This record gives sequence, structure tokens and C-alpha cells, in this order.
Amino acid sequence: MNQKILITGCAGFIGCHLTSYYCDRQTEVIGVDNLSRSGSGENLDWLKTNTSGNFKFYNKDICSFDEIAAIFKLHAPFDMVIHEAAQVAVTTSTKDPRTDFEINALGTFNLLEATRMFSPDAFFQYASTNKVYGKMSSVEVVRRNGHYAYKDLDQGVSEDFQLDFHSPYGCSKGSADQYVRDYHRMYKLRTAVLRQSCIYGTRQFGIEDQGWVAWFTIASILKKPITIYGDGKQTRCFQYVDDLLEGMIRMMQTEDHKNAVEAFWKKEKPVFKGK
Repeated sequence: MNQKILITGCAGFIGCHLTSYYCDRQTEVIGVDNLSRSGSGENLDWLKTNTSGNFKFYNKDICSFDEIAAIFKLHAPFDMVIHEAAQVAVTTSTKDPRTDFEINALGTFNLLEATRMFSPDAFFQYASTNKVYGKMSSVEVVRRNGHYAYKDLDQGVSEDFQLDFHSPYGCSKGSADQYVRDYHRMYKLRTAVLRQSCIYGTRQFGIEDQGWVAWFTIASILKKPITIYGDGKQTRCFQYVDDLLEGMIRMMQTEDHKNAVEAFWKKEKPVFKGK
């Protein structure tokens, strides 16, 4: 029997890739997006052109529980709810913390409540962020081979590292992160959280403060200036969107979510090992 999946942020960078993946496999996809993000209209047009009739789109706002509940009442039960819709930039959150909170915290709460009420057997996957770990001031940073690296964390930061929400964005995403985890503990929903960062790939309409790998390419082609903050010795570990999707799909195919994802990540060595 074909699956039925709800994907929020379906016209966003990661969301449109997920939507395309599942539509190609004859899954019924109910997509929700308010098209506020630059490039989302182009991504939606691409989806409508490149997916079959098993994709249904709703231009709705996750901040409205009534709008979300109406979609659930019409289409539930779902096999999966994949929540990718978000306000995605730290800088935007500092300028407008209320909107940031309403989208990231309240919007996620609305999705969780709708799932609990109308589709309690669905698997609920939430896209969180590494910003839930804050500034990590307790971790020593050193100069090594011309760039900065964590002194004692050659393989990166474990998800067991202490949480320390930083910035309105970190607080809103972190609050939602913990709500998703607690809805499993309290209501037995099947939930999982992925704390993502520095994803890049096709169909990413990046700007300077978010999606900056794409922005560097866009700025280079359009001959726009590129701003480098600090002394330029900072490093990041990037992840291609197809690799992220593979890890997400493996996680969603097994109840042992954490071990499934960890096994996938260990296939590849980090780009920057800090040595």
C-alpha cells in the first residue's frame, strides 16, 4: 500500500528534494508552504512540472493551527509528518524575534498537536539545528594547520553535548526540538530530531546570512561582493543535500533512529578533522 506523507516547507531547499524523492516513489505527498522564502515559488513550479498527480500543495501558514488542523482532518492519517518549515536565519531572528518564535516554536507545536489529535501513529521528523548547543564557550578552540579547530573534539560534537540555546533563533528552534522529543515521552508519538547545519546543494537559493555556500556561488557569478567575517580562518563541515536525505530516509525506515543515522554518518570521514 502506498504511503501518505505530509511535508511542511515543501517548496524550501531541503523540502523540495524530499517532496521530489517521495513523489518519484509513488508516495502521496501533501505539501504545505507559505512561499515566504526567496526561491520557494521557483521550487514549487519545479515540483509541479517534475512530479506526477500524487503531489497536492497547500499555501498555508503553520502558525495557524486552524489551517493545519483542516489539512489533517482532510487527509489524515499520515504515515509520516516531515517538518521542514522554519524561519532559518539568526540575523532575522534578532531583528524580529516574535515572528521567529511564532514560526519555529508555535508552528512546530501546532504540527505536533495536529499529529497527536488526528494522526497519532505517524512518524514525526523535525529539522533542528546545531544552534541548540549555543556558543560552546567551554570547548577550547586552537589554531591548527592554518585554521581553527576544537582542541579535543577531532570528530565533531556529539548530540549528547549540553544544550545551551543562544540567540532568538537558537531558542525558538531549541524549544521546538525539545517539544518534539517530549511528545514522544508524554504522548508516545514516534518522533525524531535531526540537528542539521551547513547543508548545500541544488535548488538552494542562498543569501549571505543563510545558505551561504550557495550564496558564494551566486555572488561569484553575479560579481557581487562577498563579506568574510573574522580573520577567515574559520572552518565548517559541509553536507550535500542528497547525503542528508539518505540519512533521513534510513532513519525513517527503522525504529532504531539514532543508531541508523550514526551508522550512516560513520561511512564518511569529516571534511575537517582538526588535525
